[in-house]
Amino acid sequence: MTVTPQTPPIPPTSQADPEPGPRARVILLTGPSGSGKSRLAVRSGLPVLRLDDFYKEGTDPTVPPLPDGSGTDWDDPASWNADAALDAVRRLCAAGSATVPVYDISTSALTGSAPLDLGGAPLFIAEGIFAAEISERCRREGLAADTLCLRNRPLTTFRRRLTRDVRESRKSLVFLLRRGWKLMRAEGRIVARHVEQGAHPCGRDEARARIARLSGATV
Repeated sequence: MTVTPQTPPIPPTSQADPEPGPRARVILLTGPSGSGKSRLAVRSGLPVLRLDDFYKEGTDPTVPPLPDGSGTDWDDPASWNADAALDAVRRLCAAGSATVPVYDISTSALTGSAPLDLGGAPLFIAEGIFAAEISERCRREGLAADTLCLRNRPLTTFRRRLTRDVRESRKSLVFLLRRGWKLMRAEGRIVARHVEQGAHPCGRDEARARIARLSGATV
């Protein structure tokens, strides 16, 4: 009697296939306040997640005070909800859309939420002064395409920041001047911290070129 060899059963596809990767990846864009992150992000043509919308509200008991007790230290990462920002990045990378908060800096309060849809784009930018705070976790999870830190001359950053903040009535003029002076003196340390967190320091033109290469666009 002839015995026909038995072909071993093929395991179900769901067991054999590897875990699917993210549908999109993120470019984290950080740098001192006033360095030009928002403008660069918008001009890139990519979808943009505004990380400033993840600030904690002024009434939150966990927001850090200024050393002199005169108000909240909005330049301290503890004033920002890193976990919520990372969750939004994860949802955008996995599903291509997310509901994100809308925050009013002038009142230090949430004003609502809004949908953000990548429209099928495989790449988007998440920009804000605390973007590097989530860079390590984004890299570890395979979500980050790049992490960039915009840098300028401190006096240039000071001028741009003050002009913007006064135009948008973000805070009182006295507060803005005090904060601006403090940030100008600390700008070197701010950039160094971002670099330690994995960001590549660069000017606007280099940042544009790196973003363009990743997105397949022409500078």
